[in-house]
Amino acid sequence: MRVITQHTLGGPEVLTVEEAPVPRVQPTEVLVRVAAIGLNPLEARLRAGEFPLLGRPPFVLGWDISGVVEGAPGTWRLRPGDEVFGMPLFPRAAGAYAEFVAAPALHLVRKPASLPHVEAAALPIVGLTAWQALVDLGGVGEGDRVLVHGGGGGVGHVAIQIAKARGAYVVTTASGGKRAFVEDLGADEVIDHTTTDFAEAVRDIDLVLDTVGGDTAGRSLRVLRPGGHLVTAVAEQETALITACEAAGMRFSGVAVDPDPVGLRGLVDLVERGALRVHVQETFPFERVAEAHRLLDGGHLRGKLVLTL
Repeated sequence: MRVITQHTLGGPEVLTVEEAPVPRVQPTEVLVRVAAIGLNPLEARLRAGEFPLLGRPPFVLGWDISGVVEGAPGTWRLRPGDEVFGMPLFPRAAGAYAEFVAAPALHLVRKPASLPHVEAAALPIVGLTAWQALVDLGGVGEGDRVLVHGGGGGVGHVAIQIAKARGAYVVTTASGGKRAFVEDLGADEVIDHTTTDFAEAVRDIDLVLDTVGGDTAGRSLRVLRPGGHLVTAVAEQETALITACEAAGMRFSGVAVDPDPVGLRGLVDLVERGALRVHVQETFPFERVAEAHRLLDGGHLRGKLVLTL
């Protein structure tokens, strides 16, 4: 099979397409013939060596996949021919930049026919991050006031839709060029972070979801109601932030996404009800992965990028 690997850390040019053996399937796993691969900013950081989650090269990046079960010799959960999607093994290496992936059956769910492979591959990491932040940790419900930072990005644009589907009033920060995009997703208020200080523009928020980083989470304490909840997907282990949050009488949660078939099925339910769509900014053929990574490096994406096979 073909895989996209790297033998050194560096820019997008270190990614190369090579031949490798098809992975062996262990008990409780399935072999997936991959149709599409979702790309995430995390993978660009790992490629460049910003932190050693996968150790030293060579390694194969990637987690978000959608495809068809090729073999399922040791599990009853899925059958050959099933169309599935998920983010197997995260944060351990899944080797998803490949034509075939061996994955625990429990880390995948059946893909609804209404969801194309490209969109299904774009959904797992961003969708589960938003789901675990808003539903599992935040318990967002009817009438809650939610502030989503970075509403035009991967996690943010899904989070807006999940919060709206659960009856929340959603405020989001986004650049002016993304205003129409996030309003179309259901945002009730949009704060242009390039011209307006969100900390002066909004109050009485029940839950803030930070997908941006920097000083955004700390400044968000000013907009929370007494006893409000700060959830961050980017600063989950910053002890100073945790201390400040607790001192202000606020709840703090850090979300480090993990494989979750229950959450994936919740996302599927929203897709099938027409309450959730994942936006794919651009697709690239498998062998043009370096070009896709250059876009990842540039940031400011609208939704997700996807490789196709």
